Amino acid sequence: VSDMLPLLGAPVQIAYVVPDVEVAAHQWAEQFGAGPFLVNRHIAVTNVVHRGQPAVFDHTSAYGQWGDLMVELVHDHGTGPSVVRERFAAHESGLHHMAYMVDHLDSALEALAAAGYPVAMSAATASGTRFVFVDAVASHGHYFELYQRSERLTAFYDQVRNASLGWDGTDPVRYL
Repeated sequence: VSDMLPLLGAPVQIAYVVPDVEVAAHQWAEQFGAGPFLVNRHIAVTNVVHRGQPAVFDHTSAYGQWGDLMVELVHDHGTGPSVVRERFAAHESGLHHMAYMVDHLDSALEALAAAGYPVAMSAATASGTRFVFVDAVASHGHYFELYQRSERLTAFYDQVRNASLGWDGTDPVRYL
């Protein structure tokens, strides 16, 4: 795939692994004006497959708006194999992924695999939204996260964006 834009579109989210989402959310709000951050603890996910093997992905995320992009701050509570642990220890931070909503998830995954970008991990939310981390670490330094565009997912992105409208910087960490 020589041009990712037609396949993926523009990124909708940038995500960082952090040791503590609440601390990181306060830092992002203070340093960059991002937020407010909506924290979801121990997000229920199902059908987790990491590098072809069944796995567990117990994580907490904080979601905030930063200009046109959503920022996700991720903490992996687990010690087993995951797309977080294969790159970051529990105390480390760093850029993890750029996320994209696509109209045809399986077609996009096939095209990326054909271009040398394999699936690193797939899972689904409790409500059934599939998400897939594609390994682009060697070429881009991070994963691509893809999910099928849906009304439920779009509504969540709207919720995060709407929380930022007119936000005056107070109460930067909130809980879902």
